[in-house]
Amino acid sequence: MEESAVRPTVLVVDDAPENLMIMEAILAKNYSLKLFNDAREALDYAFANPPDLILLDIMMPNINGFEVCRRLKANTKLVDRPVIFITSKNEDEYEEYGFSVGASDFIHKPINAPILLARVNTHLKIKLVMDYLRNENTRLQDSKMKSPSELIKVIKILWDNPFIKF
Repeated sequence: MEESAVRPTVLVVDDAPENLMIMEAILAKNYSLKLFNDAREALDYAFANPPDLILLDIMMPNINGFEVCRRLKANTKLVDRPVIFITSKNEDEYEEYGFSVGASDFIHKPINAPILLARVNTHLKIKLVMDYLRNENTRLQDSKMKSPSELIKVIKILWDNPFIKF
């Protein structure tokens, strides 16, 4: 019997329907997608169903991407989820501010399919490793065993994140 692979869930938020269609065409083969053109609806969905990764436009009506990211990172269920901003803004101050509110990466419009796929894949791999290390750390603590010093070093390096609370 073949084991079915669970596809990672990617939440895509962009107020432009054509951008959602482009990202769906690029990502749908490999990922389970949840597409939203309204930031408030996307936040409600994310809080109820934490996705594995979030692709987020910056310039949107009502709530901009920076504020959406700030709200996502304030939620304990979403603090460790990678957020990649998708934007036409190329100024350094946008990226600096984005990283300060919790972004993991930036992809600039127009969307380049190989770059989008590579960055989504990379950040999902990082999340998988972080989840594994977090679970392994919990298992070791629960079993009253001491963690190997190498594991402790890796955890400290990877968890050096101001959004993750111990």
